[in-house]
Amino acid sequence: MAGENYLAILKQGIINLDFEGVKKTAKEAMEAGVAPTTAITKGMVPGMAVVGEKFESGEYFLSELVVAGEVMKEGIEVINPYIKEDEASKTQKVKAVLATVEGDNHDLGKNIVRTLLGVQGFEVIDLGMDVTSNVIVDAVKEHKPAVLGLSALLTMTMPKMGEVIEALKAAGIRDKVKVIVGGTPVTDEFAEIIGADHHASNAMEGVQKCTEWTKAEERS
Repeated sequence: MAGENYLAILKQGIINLDFEGVKKTAKEAMEAGVAPTTAITKGMVPGMAVVGEKFESGEYFLSELVVAGEVMKEGIEVINPYIKEDEASKTQKVKAVLATVEGDNHDLGKNIVRTLLGVQGFEVIDLGMDVTSNVIVDAVKEHKPAVLGLSALLTMTMPKMGEVIEALKAAGIRDKVKVIVGGTPVTDEFAEIIGADHHASNAMEGVQKCTEWTKAEERS
């Protein structure tokens, strides 16, 4: 089977919420020599994008969105052992801290970003869901990441992103880290109002922005 076929089947498996199908195809794709990062970014991620569109249009509900995330997670677990890191990336990885803000218990998008950043060679510190501003600021102080990613899926928890940025300012470390925000209700305008550096419209675009930032840092 050609590599493109595996990617198409992986994509459809995510859309169809097919746990066993995705795990089986992921294993077959790896054994056939499909690049692990390609299987994730050109197979499963496009599938999640379709699931996201179906959720936004009302065709899929939150339950389907969550299940699709779990299906992708299991597929990635099959693929992860095949991802080889070169020695240089092991010795000096760029760090990213991720968190879903206080009051919010949704982590699907964050988890996809975490996986994709890992594939790109980042060292990811995932603080989890429902994380207070103080904990996030302490993590930034401790790990000194290049990027801080904040996620919210609820309109009522979005203001917590602004609180985190204000807390970073109060701690005198706002200019030490790039802040990227994302989640279904988050907009470019909101990101600008709270003083974030970027609003990610989807996981893939957010990871691309993080990679751009770090490459710009390396050049400067």
